[in-house]
This record gives sequence, structure tokens and C-alpha cells, in this order.
Amino acid sequence: MGMSRAVHTVTIPENCMVRNDWVCPEYVRSRSGDIIEALQQHVWITVMAVLAGFLVSLALALAARRWRNISTFITSTSTVLYTVPSLAMFGLLFPVTGLTSTTVIVGLVLYSLTILVRGIVTGLDGVPRDVREAAIGMGYGPFRLLRQVELPLALPTIIAAVRVTTVSTIAMTTLGVIVGHGGLGELILRGLRSNFRAEVLTSSVLVVVLALVADLLLVTVQRLSTPWRHRVVT
Repeated sequence: MGMSRAVHTVTIPENCMVRNDWVCPEYVRSRSGDIIEALQQHVWITVMAVLAGFLVSLALALAARRWRNISTFITSTSTVLYTVPSLAMFGLLFPVTGLTSTTVIVGLVLYSLTILVRGIVTGLDGVPRDVREAAIGMGYGPFRLLRQVELPLALPTIIAAVRVTTVSTIAMTTLGVIVGHGGLGELILRGLRSNFRAEVLTSSVLVVVLALVADLLLVTVQRLSTPWRHRVVT
């Protein structure tokens, strides 16, 4: 007497990566190392570019205020640099800096000048004349006047320029993928090339979240550094 055997087919459910879903927690879990590395590179390039851009812009803004005859040249040059396409900018820098993150940082610094220089000059020029004259009458020298009077009063305008620059830099850092140093842009490009939806969406969302977090931090810094603007008069 023959014995019949029941054959059971075991169906293994497909995970979101196999289905190529846009939203895929499995991708975040399994590729967390790549995501964190790309995020760290993105943050590092952004911080270095904004910091260097601010220092260069501060020097240029002070020079523009000290020598008004070169003010137009400085602002016009920074504006022209901002109009150069990123592909051309990185291509011009490549022979000098090579395929390194320095190429991306230098390019982003040049792009930041038009916003930061104008923001710093506008902020310093907005300091009331009577306040400046009163400080000079109290014996304040040029450096002390700048450090203790002009910069604190110009801080809201300056930080506003830094906020715009930071958000713009976070977005433009992704273009560093052109020279192999684009942070989260590396994941976006890789996902686009392989049609890997989860990688494209996750890295794109992280760029947006990073910009929002950075802007919120700068708003907090502004509120803490200018407490007199938020006091309630009773």
C-alpha cells in the first residue's frame, strides 16, 4: 500500500528591499553603516565650508567697510562666483585640489561669499550712528568698537545670513558627488543608478532633516546670543 506524501510549499515573505519599496526600515537597519558614514561626511564638509566661508566673508566685509572704493568690486566678484555652475566650479578647482573633499569645501566657500559678505556688511552698516559715536566718545578703539558694539548689534542680521548659507550649503554638498565627496549625495546617486528607491528616499529625507536641524540650532544660538531682543517689557 503506497503512502501519499503531502508536499507543503513554504512561502518566504519578501521584505521591503526585495519589493523595492520607497519606505524601507530594513534598508536603514542593514545599511546603517553606510548611512552614518555618508551623514558624517556631509556634516563635516558643511561645517568646514560654512566656518571657512564666514571667516573669509568677515575679512572681506571689514575690508569693504574700511575701503569703500573696493566695496563694489568685492560684492560684484562674490556675486559672479555664485553664478558659476557647480560642475564648472569643481572642474576649475580639480587641477589644484584634486579629487578630495578640499575641492568641495573650497567650492562651497566661494558660493557662500555672496550671501555672507552682504549679510555682514548690511548688519554692520545697520548699527545706529549715535551708538557708534557714543562708544567712540567713551574711548572705544576700532577693534573694541567692532567686538563689543558693532558685531553684537549686527548679530541678528549676520546669523540670518549664516542660516541661509548653511541650508544652501547642506543642499549643495550633495553636488560634491561629482568629485567623489558628496556625503549623502553619494547615496542618492547610487540609488538613482541602481533604481534603489529606499536609498534615494532615505538619503534625500536625511538631507532635508539635516537642513532643518541646522537651521533650528542657529535660531537657538541667535536667541541665546541676543537675549535683549526677546525680553518682555512689563
